[in-house]
Amino acid sequence: MSAPALQFADSGGAGETVLLAHAIGCEHRMWDGILPALSPHFRTVAIDARGHGHSPRTPRPWSLEDMADDAARVLDTLGLDRVHWVGLSMGGMVGQAFALRHGRRLGRLVLANTTSSYGQAGHELWDARIRLVQQGGLAAISELTIARYFSPAFRATHAEIVERTMARFMETSAEAYIGCCEAIRELDFADSIRGLRAPTLVIAGELDVGTPLAMSQAIASRIPDARLEVIAGAAHLSAVEQPEVFGGLVRRFLAPGAGGQ
Repeated sequence: MSAPALQFADSGGAGETVLLAHAIGCEHRMWDGILPALSPHFRTVAIDARGHGHSPRTPRPWSLEDMADDAARVLDTLGLDRVHWVGLSMGGMVGQAFALRHGRRLGRLVLANTTSSYGQAGHELWDARIRLVQQGGLAAISELTIARYFSPAFRATHAEIVERTMARFMETSAEAYIGCCEAIRELDFADSIRGLRAPTLVIAGELDVGTPLAMSQAIASRIPDARLEVIAGAAHLSAVEQPEVFGGLVRRFLAPGAGGQ
């Protein structure tokens, strides 16, 4: 099976490169709100995962490791030897796989609203999600997704952003969504990430029910010298709900002299 050539949005420029990896059911425009914080200092490359955005669909199954290799091929295409990785949710899971498989190509690592393991309940959780999508397409999980992606306050005050995000969600290939669910179902990096040495920032949303704070705390406790930041009032898509806060945390972590505290 040939590997897919992912589509991506590349800002260009001469700064250090930050690769942005989105959540399941999203695409590269999920990151639009944080680009103003990064663009004066960094080149950004925001990828579309398999079957998301404009990236091609591929036959199932695939793994998180396969998705990390997809990202490495994007680096090869752009002639980039090394990047900082910023991943949210699924993008953070793929980021862990990238750090474990392609560590020499990694500068700093940001893992947001994600986990290294779902524990014993993981298979049942993701199998249930897969069954819903198989039976009713992405529409079958749209209300669940809205409730997980966004806090009640944000849904009430930013309906246009929620609608735009969910329109893009519904454009995602159901087959690709299932393929990513299958990959996430096998997630188990809880022990292996103890060996990571990349400087790591873990970001959690205070109101995130999809990957609760305890999951971020577990990651931060396992990766040596990792820092944990909690965004108050934010649910799962913290980079969309609070882009200024999220972008500021990332900017300061990646380049402490770039401005701010």
